[in-house]
Amino acid sequence: MTQLSRKGGLSFAASTLILSGLIHATPAYSQSAEDRGVSDDEIVTIGTRRIARSASNTPAPIDVITGAEFDRNGFDDVQDLLRTAVPSFNVSSQPISDDATIVRPANLRGLSPDQTLVLINGKRRHRGSIITFFGGGVSDGAQGVDISAIPSIALKQVEVLRDGASSQYGSDAIAGVINFVLKDAPHGGLIEAKYGSTYAGDGDEYRLSGNLGLPLGNQGFVNISAEYGEVDPTSRSIPHFDTGQLSAAGYAPATDFTTITGGFSDDVAQYWGRSQIDDDFKLFVNSGLDLSDLTRVYLFGNYAERTVSNGFFYRGPTGFNASGIYEGPSVDPTTGQASSAADAVGSVLVGDLDGLGVGGACPSGIPLTAAGGTLPDPTILAAVRSDANCFSVIETRPGGFTPRFGGTNEDLSITAGIEGLWMFGGGLAYDFSITHGSNQTAFFINNTLNPSLGPDSPRRFRPGTQKQTETILNADFAYLIPSGLASDISLAFGAEYREETFDQFEGDRASYAAGPLAGQGFGVGANGFLGFDRSISASQSASAAYVELETDITEALTLQGALRYEDYSAFGDTLDYKIAGLYRFSDHMTLRATHTTGFHAPTAGQANARRVTTEIENAALLDRARLPFASPAAMLASDFIEARDGQRPQLTTEDANTFTLGAAFRVGPTEWTVDAYQIDVDDRIAQSAGIDFGDVLTFAAGRANVTLTPGATTGQTLDQLAAAGVLNRADFNGFDNVAEIRFFTNSFDTRTRGIDVVGNYAFGFLNGSSALTLAANYNETDVTNVGAVNPIDAGRVSAVEDLLPNWKGFASWTHAQGRWRTLLRANYFGQWDNTVWGVPDQSDELLIDAEIGYRLSDAITLIVGANNLLDNYPDESQGFATDFFGQQYPDFSPSGFDGGQYYTKLRVRF
Repeated sequence: MTQLSRKGGLSFAASTLILSGLIHATPAYSQSAEDRGVSDDEIVTIGTRRIARSASNTPAPIDVITGAEFDRNGFDDVQDLLRTAVPSFNVSSQPISDDATIVRPANLRGLSPDQTLVLINGKRRHRGSIITFFGGGVSDGAQGVDISAIPSIALKQVEVLRDGASSQYGSDAIAGVINFVLKDAPHGGLIEAKYGSTYAGDGDEYRLSGNLGLPLGNQGFVNISAEYGEVDPTSRSIPHFDTGQLSAAGYAPATDFTTITGGFSDDVAQYWGRSQIDDDFKLFVNSGLDLSDLTRVYLFGNYAERTVSNGFFYRGPTGFNASGIYEGPSVDPTTGQASSAADAVGSVLVGDLDGLGVGGACPSGIPLTAAGGTLPDPTILAAVRSDANCFSVIETRPGGFTPRFGGTNEDLSITAGIEGLWMFGGGLAYDFSITHGSNQTAFFINNTLNPSLGPDSPRRFRPGTQKQTETILNADFAYLIPSGLASDISLAFGAEYREETFDQFEGDRASYAAGPLAGQGFGVGANGFLGFDRSISASQSASAAYVELETDITEALTLQGALRYEDYSAFGDTLDYKIAGLYRFSDHMTLRATHTTGFHAPTAGQANARRVTTEIENAALLDRARLPFASPAAMLASDFIEARDGQRPQLTTEDANTFTLGAAFRVGPTEWTVDAYQIDVDDRIAQSAGIDFGDVLTFAAGRANVTLTPGATTGQTLDQLAAAGVLNRADFNGFDNVAEIRFFTNSFDTRTRGIDVVGNYAFGFLNGSSALTLAANYNETDVTNVGAVNPIDAGRVSAVEDLLPNWKGFASWTHAQGRWRTLLRANYFGQWDNTVWGVPDQSDELLIDAEIGYRLSDAITLIVGANNLLDNYPDESQGFATDFFGQQYPDFSPSGFDGGQYYTKLRVRF
């Protein structure tokens, strides 16, 4: 709930503080943020609606990360900051991951990004516009919140509830809840400038940020935070097996690296590195005003914008070929006749510009390479150019090309509310609010082509835009009921209405158009990312009501219960509950346990988005279509699955059961928490297993008694089925080169088990103050059921179970003495693997971060530091990842693969 400062004249009557605290609580600090050590006494505002609950006194485990802890860090992105502060939080670099490059998916407790609920000042945050169709298995298909839009300088603290909380907060809160609490000081400010780079000399980072607190009369405040920065890309690529030979022979790859600084050459034609981020601007405003002793209003919101770009896979004319671009049918290397023999080679894909059967015939059966060679046959260009009506991509891109993909992301939100106390019946606290937010991404893809347009294809495309819009109304109430127990009964209840809309706006026509060569085997649309050929808008709404009770039965025993009913316009209703308890054996030992049920509903985007992208399968590029569940193509695929598996796919909510058991205790001067958990998720919402499009079309033809033409291309088969009335050709625009289709469905079941251990020790050292923190997480996810309908394959199971390390943790030492302060942190990442990418059994990694700060004056501090001080890298990739893609290190490495990074910061307080 809302976090309003009690400073600068903001004061309520004592009864107001007590009752409004049932809805929300204001964090309090015993030391200054600059010098504060680690403590478990932070007041939290999630997991309980009872006043003044500390993190160590709640029935569910909660991590509290203060703004001071974020200050002592070399990372800029809030997700990277959380990765070093919350052991079970993971996020990776995500190069060549389509939309996931723009908004990186993050995982809490090994679950999907949209299974974690995100709040700002206790209010639900809107989702991002990005659906991570390619998210490395664990995050595939997730539509989570764009946490990167939040500037770290705006944060007073971050609270991480490590427990299921759907009964308290609604959909998505299966893995837990992250609440970002904004600064609320009515005075003072901070300006910080930062520069950093990698040891390798690339990836320069620049950031300027500031925070300013202003009084709003005598009874309010306005707190403003802003940040602007840019990040240059990094390159950790190695040459492809064929690009060196291509360059030496005069076939230089078209890489479009004009905006990339260093690390690339004709031999290195693949983007493997951190994304380029331009014009990264973030603004947050938080404000509150007392209208009377019993009433106050609040307003907070943000605006953010950034442009993110990275690369796609290199499309080479030989060796690693992309169908629909260079390569035609397989032929005998000597005769040029069609052949399926082991020694057959790909032929040059040649198109007839004036149409098949019109004028002279174009050459066919020309081997793409000389027999046994890896370079284009020198006679190819002459043979194709001999007729102006004949075209091959090898004429315009003889050395291959590497598309560059990205998007401009824009984020906007505003929350307004009024809260206070109605003085009747002992006093009823209330909080009424409205939140409106949107996130929009305008995509671009450059240095590619629409093969079906032939020589007229542009090289730059705007494939379209996606937008997520949400409006949320909340009414929250709290009341204290005298009980005769050790405390009054805290009763909280309320209602919520949410409406979300997902829009997908049409791209430029060239990005999706079927050109004159579409029926001749050439791919349709911008290669790598097919443009949206139509605009769609899909909405859904949800209404909810909840009640929550909490009381101290005795001085030792606290019990909590919650019940929430939620009804979705598209997916029906659900009733979820929570039962929790805390028992105090002594001042030094408590035991806590919870049992919760939870749910996660499909988003409007997951149910309605349409996408065709180029991806890798068995060391080859292929086009995959992701379709709305109710689209004609998905319905046709569902018919096929029903005929094959005996059941039809469905799309509805996923359900979860969570159990936690934990203890908080002191051993001498140290403080510890240990929490074990089990999360069972049934019918997980995910992309379906791939469905061979050729099999679907063959099924459709057989059902309609249509005999397909042998050897026909996919586009020709679609034309034939459309002519026979089996399907509407317009529903399959851009499917001419599609090999596989997928859609969102309730797919598989998982069980996640783990344990969190956190220890703190504060002590005096060398006439200064020191603090040690040890935090570790063990997390293991097992796929307990692959699904009876279109089950997921072994590769997806491996990604869900093994892509994230089972062990992760950190140990940090902070010290403050006079004008000096230091940080030393060891980050541990356990073993992991991804056999699909040929990187099995990756070793564990230990990365060391260090930072030293010196106060030049009371206002000015100079800071220098390094992330990954010892310049460690993950194990190198193996197999086709290196041979075909020039990948030196695995891109999903949880520890990153940029090596060491240094930085310096200048901080001015006023």
